[in-house]
Amino acid sequence: MCHGTETPLENQHFTHAADADAGGRFCSKDCGTARRSGVPNRLHRLVVRVGAYATVIAMAACTSLPDRESVSPEPVRGATTQQVQVRDRTGAVAPAEERRVLAAVKAEGDAELTEHHLRVLAASGEVDLYRGNSTKLLLDGPATFSAMKAAIERARGRVLLESYIVEDSKMADELSALLSRKVSQGVSVALMYDGVGSFTTDEKYFDKLSAAGVAVCKFNPVNPLERPGYWGINHRNHRKVLVVDEDVAFTGGINISRAYSSGSSANRGSSDSDDEMLKRGWRDTHIELRGPVVRAFASGFGTVWASQGCQGALGAAAAAANARPGQRVVKVLESDPRDPTNRIYTALLQAVEASRRSVHLTMAYFAPGSDMIAALAGAARRGVDVALVLPGRSDFTLVLHAGRSYYDELLSAGVRIHEMDQAVMHAKTAVIDGVFSTVGSSNMDWRSWVANNEINAIVLGSDFGKELEAVFQRDVAQSRPVQLDGWRERGLSKRVMEQIGRMAERLL
Repeated sequence: MCHGTETPLENQHFTHAADADAGGRFCSKDCGTARRSGVPNRLHRLVVRVGAYATVIAMAACTSLPDRESVSPEPVRGATTQQVQVRDRTGAVAPAEERRVLAAVKAEGDAELTEHHLRVLAASGEVDLYRGNSTKLLLDGPATFSAMKAAIERARGRVLLESYIVEDSKMADELSALLSRKVSQGVSVALMYDGVGSFTTDEKYFDKLSAAGVAVCKFNPVNPLERPGYWGINHRNHRKVLVVDEDVAFTGGINISRAYSSGSSANRGSSDSDDEMLKRGWRDTHIELRGPVVRAFASGFGTVWASQGCQGALGAAAAAANARPGQRVVKVLESDPRDPTNRIYTALLQAVEASRRSVHLTMAYFAPGSDMIAALAGAARRGVDVALVLPGRSDFTLVLHAGRSYYDELLSAGVRIHEMDQAVMHAKTAVIDGVFSTVGSSNMDWRSWVANNEINAIVLGSDFGKELEAVFQRDVAQSRPVQLDGWRERGLSKRVMEQIGRMAERLL
């Protein structure tokens, strides 16, 4: 499979490959003049430029996703218990227990819709569900990092941490001190970060962690000589995962970055410029999960670690303090560029196509291609309430324009669009029919779907759906509605940028 160019910013975009470290695109505003692995920055720039140009050419030739017609949302027939596999920590549960678990999910409310989406998932081959979990939504950086640090503090055996960006900042320094202290207490700690996403962080930061005993691994280094055999300038690890023992796992959109040092509410009423707003208070969503599903996150981390030839044993996880802390039924979806169908894309497209009541999406980078747009517009035309909360400002404006190039089509079909201006919208969530909810790292753009490693959690049932729906409605209230008549009055320069964005959509 072929993929597009990337940037080291959160969604890995370049304005132009030849200007990879200019204008704040490749280096970020605060990158300074740090050197990486003893190789001067100019050599890195050359490597990245060559890789970017090569992948642009390849991308134009062969990037693809399964087309809409081949992704049938037709639910499977027969008893649901014959189509899905419910698991706990010890493996598949007995049929009688499986029936009880699924009945409990449907008893939360909207039983028919829950059954419908279970069948849709089964039709896509996504049959493994984990029972007995608890979930907690974490909004913005301060709440998320507080929960993550508390979990690490309680670690007894193992900590696994994976982040696209680890940015040298007060937040990262606190994390480094905490991880080093846990190692001194006999806890096994492993950190995996992306070579492009964390490009601007001085290697001394990671060297210090290694010296403290943390197993550190850079995913696909920019310099092909740094770890021969593991270089793919366009293949990035965009996942954000923390797993502590068998107790708890976290995932979502939040990186280890100074952009999360304050919550998005701090920006309310601010008159700061776009440049200032990009530096802090991003609006994002993470999810904390406890229960049998934690093992699935640990297994996924181990798979990526091994695929990169990372050095260092991952250690043994301490058993969970509570084997089944809740009633949530959860599905973990992982995607990889080598996956020809992209499980996250396929599951989301099918859920939209099968929607009956509502599709509510909050998305950081929205340039989803014509098939997903057609699915969203089609749902709205058949009476489904389709609503989107999208960024009004972004750290990469070409993706913003690419997404806006579809606004007329969506608005004409009855889709409601809201843009958030008070903060940078960076969440990646969806709640469909109130019973199919997802939180994760994957954006709705070509890069997430064909070039990145991504991970999402799907939570089934109306109880969690109501929680995520409440967050969605809060974001709607803090966003600006986009009206069709006003949209059609936008200026020529914006229209030109939208068309440029649309033409470059598969390269973004």
